[in-house]
Amino acid sequence: MMWRNAAAAGLLWQAMMMGQTASPEPPQIGKPRILKEADLRPGMRGVAWTVFSGTEPEPVPIEILGIEKNMWGPGEDVILARMGGKAERTNVAGGMSGSPVYIDGKLVGAVALRLSMFSPDAICGITPIELMLEVNAFDHSKPVEAKTPQKARAAQAAALDPMLAHVLASSGPGAAGLNLTPISTPLAFSGFSDNAVRLFGGLFEQTGLTAAVAGGASSLPRSAAPAPDWKTSLRPGQAVTLALVSGDMSVTGMCTVTYNDGKHVLACGHSFFNLGPADIPMAKGDVVTTLASSYQPNKIGNATEVVGALRQDRHSAILGELGATAEVVPVSVKVRAFDESNKLRNERDLKFSVMVNQKWTPYLMMLTLFNSIEGLNEYAEESTYRMSGNIELDGEPKVSFATMQAPGEMPVPAPMMLATWWGERFNRLYLNPVDAPKLKAVSATVDLLPDRRTAAIDTAWLSASEAPAGTTLHGRVFLRPYRGERMERDFAVTLPAGLSPGDYQILLSDADTLDRAQNAARLSDRNIGISQTISLLNQERVNNRLYVSLIEPSPTLYYADKALPDLPPSVMNVMQTGRSGAHHLPASGATVVEQGSIPFDLVVNGAYSLRIHVK
Repeated sequence: MMWRNAAAAGLLWQAMMMGQTASPEPPQIGKPRILKEADLRPGMRGVAWTVFSGTEPEPVPIEILGIEKNMWGPGEDVILARMGGKAERTNVAGGMSGSPVYIDGKLVGAVALRLSMFSPDAICGITPIELMLEVNAFDHSKPVEAKTPQKARAAQAAALDPMLAHVLASSGPGAAGLNLTPISTPLAFSGFSDNAVRLFGGLFEQTGLTAAVAGGASSLPRSAAPAPDWKTSLRPGQAVTLALVSGDMSVTGMCTVTYNDGKHVLACGHSFFNLGPADIPMAKGDVVTTLASSYQPNKIGNATEVVGALRQDRHSAILGELGATAEVVPVSVKVRAFDESNKLRNERDLKFSVMVNQKWTPYLMMLTLFNSIEGLNEYAEESTYRMSGNIELDGEPKVSFATMQAPGEMPVPAPMMLATWWGERFNRLYLNPVDAPKLKAVSATVDLLPDRRTAAIDTAWLSASEAPAGTTLHGRVFLRPYRGERMERDFAVTLPAGLSPGDYQILLSDADTLDRAQNAARLSDRNIGISQTISLLNQERVNNRLYVSLIEPSPTLYYADKALPDLPPSVMNVMQTGRSGAHHLPASGATVVEQGSIPFDLVVNGAYSLRIHVK
């Protein structure tokens, strides 16, 4: 497929180095012959294939320098080599990971690592193809060292310890001197604002990806179904992309195909997120250009059409299946901007899909919602955001949600607060310790309102301070809005018939005050399944309402998604004593009887309590 003997290989390598036109034939789909690592010798010359621009791979001269023993682990070596040709100008660029290396027509492995950042020599590390072919052969578990947002956050928290901080500070890239490291994977954000990439890009860069804005609109379709030409796609040396998000906006990582046997594809020569078993849409790539740099050379490109699904993501390679369809979550977001007279002045409908992974999907939901808001070019510092929608699940009731977010005294902007609240809904679903959710569709509407809409509960009064059971009392509550006249609303409370004589409280409160006890119960029970989690999400109150409740001095026991109010102490003791070790039954010292709520078009904060004596 390449050349017939070592002498011809040497002459061709010299011709390529001198810029002459002779070049070997590019590799084709099919099982290639393998050159084993044991047969390699320093000074052997071959060719690597990679795309510098467009979709067609170009040959790059390769000279074998030697073997780095046990680089990946015991018995897992890396081949050290020098790249020539165009790579001398670009250096070992991000996106070259996976570029197949051939000697005498036999596949050696994939360009996967680079040596230092500022070296003028294009020195690379090659993952042997023998190691890559084992990616699906043995372990199908999830690696402990998977690159997830939680791991990045844990590393930051660990750095707060002074001793550990010194260790981490002394173990940076420069501390180890010359060191082979995996080539960074370019992560292209299409249809994203600079601010969204700046705020969320660091999360990805901590996992070894290089985030960059790739353009104003995404060309990658929302559907994860493979294109009709998948059988002839992803030849060795061509660019392959993994779609974290696709549709009206996209997030895609790019590397190079090493091996394609007609059904299965090996690429990268190192991990993407090191997730182990994975299910991510796999697409063709189009390289716009390769940026030359001694610091951070990178391919700049776009994903074009889906042709399969990633199945394994491990330290020596990623494995994709051509013609397969990855599971994704279809998302629809409508963003509307209103003026001071509540008239609609701008609107945008966005449709995209998000890959399914219990650790990454919630963060991708945060990113895409934040970008959806920014994409309207209407949001300002004093804007309030009103959001509602549904999460549809297979075999479960849908999750309905609603909230408002407004600027406050915290330094976090309201769009990020809303995105965080949104992401937490998905965190509670995907991190469920009992069941794995299967999301069918997500829809949301976000309204941008032109001012800060918040109000704090100030004071209240009742028509009487004592009354017999069965009486309906009337009252008035006053709220202090952010800038503006004090607001007042009437409310009514009915004392239940048969209520024992004594002192009680009427609580006027925001949603968080009432949800606090129930949320504490949720956090203390690690055996709540998906059905119970959905029930708890649907029971949460909305923060643009003022809630009126009667507080009775009798305990409430919480079990999963159920509240068991007004239990006699003897019953509570039996239940708590007889519970299994797997379930925790938290209790509160009072029973809350919700009497009703008052709607507002603003965020309600605070609480106020009134005392009532029942005769």
